[in-house]
Amino acid sequence: MSTLFQEKSTTLSLLNFKNVSTRTFWITSISFFLCFFSWFGIVPFMPDVVKDLGLTPDQKWNSIILAVSGTVFARLLIGKLCDKYGPRLCYTWLLIIGAIPVILCGLVQTPTQFLVCRLCIGFIGASFVITQVHTSLMFAPNIVGTANATSAGWGNLGGGANRLGMPIIASAVVAFGVADAEAWRYSMVIAGIVCFLMGIVYFFFTKDTPKGNFKDLKASGEMIATKKDQIRFLEVLKDYRVWILFVVYAASFGIELTVYGTMDDYLQNTFQLERATAGNIVLSFALMNIFARTLGGFFGDKFGKLKGLRGRVLFLSFILTIQGIMLISFSGATTLYLGITLLIAFSLSVQMAEGATFSVVPFINKKAIGSVSGIVGAGGNVGAFLAAMLLKSKSSVAEKAAILANDGFGKEVVKSAQSLASSSAVSSGYLLIGFVVLITGAVALTIKFSKEEEKEEASRKINEVSLELIPIKVKS
Repeated sequence: MSTLFQEKSTTLSLLNFKNVSTRTFWITSISFFLCFFSWFGIVPFMPDVVKDLGLTPDQKWNSIILAVSGTVFARLLIGKLCDKYGPRLCYTWLLIIGAIPVILCGLVQTPTQFLVCRLCIGFIGASFVITQVHTSLMFAPNIVGTANATSAGWGNLGGGANRLGMPIIASAVVAFGVADAEAWRYSMVIAGIVCFLMGIVYFFFTKDTPKGNFKDLKASGEMIATKKDQIRFLEVLKDYRVWILFVVYAASFGIELTVYGTMDDYLQNTFQLERATAGNIVLSFALMNIFARTLGGFFGDKFGKLKGLRGRVLFLSFILTIQGIMLISFSGATTLYLGITLLIAFSLSVQMAEGATFSVVPFINKKAIGSVSGIVGAGGNVGAFLAAMLLKSKSSVAEKAAILANDGFGKEVVKSAQSLASSSAVSSGYLLIGFVVLITGAVALTIKFSKEEEKEEASRKINEVSLELIPIKVKS
């Protein structure tokens, strides 16, 4: 794929829609937004789903865990498929096929059907990998970190925008005569249909690379499939740096997903907030993805310019350390204002860490960007799964103990004790996770690049500067 570099965009001109890189950037960003919007689209309706389907507390927790579990396998697979067939076809089929469980989620009648749909819906979380591969193929090394982070930020925004958007869709269908109790079903069906239509748009309005699609480039001989292509995935699996970044992304995006999924209840139990108020705070947390993740990629590129590939790693380690400190501090906050301040700082740092991670990924193995992105992306969901299991086990044990200890004292007393126990358990869980993030920040420093890789990157910079300095002769 090295032949594709010459045509990659060296700037992120967001309004230059004639440029294939810019056009692809926006289409992939919007597609990613819609995938995350649908992936977490059921979250605002969970009270209605619990009531409608009669979900138990364990089934509710399991639905959260299943939603992030399915994505692990999908991300591992989709990266390799991107390297083979190109991101255009992979995204097209992911959107079209992924729309099916989203639509079916609105038609379920039993808890089991709901859990199966939540597992399958998680597959569209693999859209993140395709997004990163596609922007990596479209943008040059000097701007790829910023491009990757910005497109990913728009996608993550979809995971928070559904808290506002899905209720609006529900209100609209109710206005057309649909019963309130059924509004969540229609909302999921509509979200699925939009994803399906976006798949069609992706097919007709994007290209795999600035030079054209993989199929055409292979036919013309510009991309030649060799036996080396078949063993590149094994080479990726053997590269220790890929697995360190797997852990790094587990400690950043994985933790963001878990904190995002548990923060509503934590804020209510700890600071006695109303559900709507807590939800708005969490929504603000998600909205920070518009700029925070981009900042991570931006500073990754800047440190890369100053100190080479090692500079990108140094910034990644630094921002992970800040993230860990902020989460540890937040876990011990006892006042609302201090808690919100620390939550903002944590949100900023965790999202910057995600952007910084994918400012390093494109330089690990330039000929297998999809495979590397897939493995690292899967790490995020593994982290979310493990963190959710930790918080579930701690909270479940604490709540059951509180219910037994206060049995017979009245419903309100039991409820209050249960909330206090849950708050304490989740707080201790956040504290433990924060220390794990700190350790991960130190481990990130072990990522090394060979002298040849550093020299190649330095040579590329020199060539770029030389091209800028070449005088243009004008005929008199």
